[in-house]
Amino acid sequence: MADDNKTFELSIITPDRTFYEGEASMVEFNTTEGQIGVYKNHIPMTVIVKPGVLTITGDEVLKAALHSGFVQILQDKVTILAEIIEWPNEIDKARAEAAKDRAEKLIAEHASTTDIVRAETALQRAVARISVLK
Repeated sequence: MADDNKTFELSIITPDRTFYEGEASMVEFNTTEGQIGVYKNHIPMTVIVKPGVLTITGDEVLKAALHSGFVQILQDKVTILAEIIEWPNEIDKARAEAAKDRAEKLIAEHASTTDIVRAETALQRAVARISVLK
């Protein structure tokens, strides 16, 4: 990183691996309250992740599909505890598109046996996967 005064430590941890560990100048992701962008010296808070694209800005811009988890934001460190997160090379495009089609069909049919919240979450995850691949 060029300017340590503008960077913070970013850790992304899943149950089975350390997904990312490094410096960032900004990180963007979706929360249950809306999209958020975090810079160094952000007000400390804890938020719940909503499925979407995670963007890490540092020496380069990295994108990943972030599906669920919690984020602890401190002034000089952001820790993401992710249930599921994937780099673009870990995503099967055909499978993601099939999941998107299934979720859209379930939502459109709106059958009494359909868990709409679950179908909408599946749709958001599929869209995040597809968006990261573009």
